[in-house]
Amino acid sequence: MRVGVPKEIKNHEYRVGLTPASVAELVHAGHEVIVETNAGTGIDFDDSAYTDVGARIVATAADVFDQAEMIVKVKEPQASEIAMLKGHHLLFTYLHLAADKPQAEGLMKSGATCIAYETVTDRKGGLPLLKPMSEVAGRMSVQVGAHYLEKEQGGRGVLLGGVPGVAPAKVAILGGGISGVNAAQMAVGMRADVTIYDISNDRLAELDMFFSSQIKTEYASKAAIAAAVKDASLVIGAVLVPGAAAPKLVTREMVKTMKRGSVLVDIAIDQGGCFETSHATTHEDPVFLVDDVIHYCVANMPGAVARTSAFALNNATLPFALQLANLGAEAAMKANPHLAAGLNVYKGKIAYKAVADDLDLPYQAWNG
Repeated sequence: MRVGVPKEIKNHEYRVGLTPASVAELVHAGHEVIVETNAGTGIDFDDSAYTDVGARIVATAADVFDQAEMIVKVKEPQASEIAMLKGHHLLFTYLHLAADKPQAEGLMKSGATCIAYETVTDRKGGLPLLKPMSEVAGRMSVQVGAHYLEKEQGGRGVLLGGVPGVAPAKVAILGGGISGVNAAQMAVGMRADVTIYDISNDRLAELDMFFSSQIKTEYASKAAIAAAVKDASLVIGAVLVPGAAAPKLVTREMVKTMKRGSVLVDIAIDQGGCFETSHATTHEDPVFLVDDVIHYCVANMPGAVARTSAFALNNATLPFALQLANLGAEAAMKANPHLAAGLNVYKGKIAYKAVADDLDLPYQAWNG
């Protein structure tokens, strides 16, 4: 198969769909890999790093799309990229369609087969291609939250861990999944006062055992969340409904109760965000204020640590990319139902029900 890697064009996105090591594996398996020039330079992979492992460098994204059968990316295709997709293409990347109707409609119009990293499953019901970026985003959320709590950034002037004689800051983490756990690990390491909120009592029990006395856990009722938001210096939104829009757990009225200079970090912004006051931002302009509360809602958070993120993502995606290249999309999905769970758009229809329901678009199950 001819596999294409265009340079990412989303704001301050330096990750790359395939690292040279991944390209080497595909070439070894007998596939041709076409890489847009400078696709990896943002993370110190120049064109020679790709040609040395057998890739062919082309001048433009248009050349990649014209010549490749499978397109491997990191972020959802932008409008100019959607315009280059055709019915014979297989697109393998993050899509997050539930929060992006124009993208969904563009992909439907293209006729391409689109498999989303974020809905591919594993044998345990997990999301293996979302997990590495959830880990990165969870860890980053505390790092950026601590930064924006600094006074010169407009924050409260609070040190997360406090010092002897001064209480640590309170950190509320909404959601006890991969992102939430990684956020908690970082916040605990910084000696903050951490509470995780979740609607699964079983999960809360697991977290209580995992962290022992290092954190507190609480059931995520509306009242508990309202109290947490009012009291915390840093609130991290880490909820996930696979493939669907994130629930709005924190209302505008709750935000009004927060202390001036407190910080909200919305990890769920790719799926529309879990704070009612959220809207997607970029690394170039990452924050905004609502009622004197700082909102950090960057839609590609892991792009800030692009080299770490690219390696972590490729470790997870490569086995699936190889399977798709070796067998073709339909045969690969028939052979692997977990890969089939990633199918979001097929022959002009939405093939993932949660996305179709959220966007009120026609749904057609793939019956492979």
